Amino acid sequence: MTDTRDRLAEAAIAHVPFDGMNAAALRAAARDLGMSEDVVPAFFPNGGPDLAAWIHRRGDAELAAWMETAPPGKIRERIASAIWQRLAIADAELVRAASSLLALPQNQPLAAKLVWETADTIWSGLDDTSRDVNWYSKRATLSAVYSASVLYWLGDLSEDHADTRGFIDRRIDGVMRFEKIKASARKIPGVAMMADLATGWIRAPKSTGTEPKS
Repeated sequence: MTDTRDRLAEAAIAHVPFDGMNAAALRAAARDLGMSEDVVPAFFPNGGPDLAAWIHRRGDAELAAWMETAPPGKIRERIASAIWQRLAIADAELVRAASSLLALPQNQPLAAKLVWETADTIWSGLDDTSRDVNWYSKRATLSAVYSASVLYWLGDLSEDHADTRGFIDRRIDGVMRFEKIKASARKIPGVAMMADLATGWIRAPKSTGTEPKS
């Protein structure tokens, strides 16, 4: 079943520029593969949003594989390289089509989930060992950086998207400065205890494949 779903999605990509990120592209893909159009709802019940999610998750899988052999370095440099690589994997036209679709109110929860998954892919690839609230805050912060980077990248007309690389570096520098301030604040007597009391109820999920390593 997975193989058929993958084949449909792959074939549908060629139709997205003409039909859009929707069920029409998937039906055209079914015809290309000699299948009945009636099989599309079985594999992509939500049509375009499901196709957009498939494309996005394929990119995340490629990023995860890339990170396994990525060179070591400082954490900020590795994060910047991972974001840059994720953009390099993506097709701008497909991202534009998906972004327009996922911006619709009914699709925004899926859009947020996909961005979160990308952030988790990056932190997991960096062997993140954080627990509790830090597990969430790192991914939430990176989700914001990644989302902003995608929007900037889509409008970047500079050669080889050089301006996007600078944008990514500036955003990560800002995050790193914030993390240093936060770490310094926790050294003040009583701050760490209050933070732990306020967030101690939060635990990273233990039932998913992206559980933080202990």
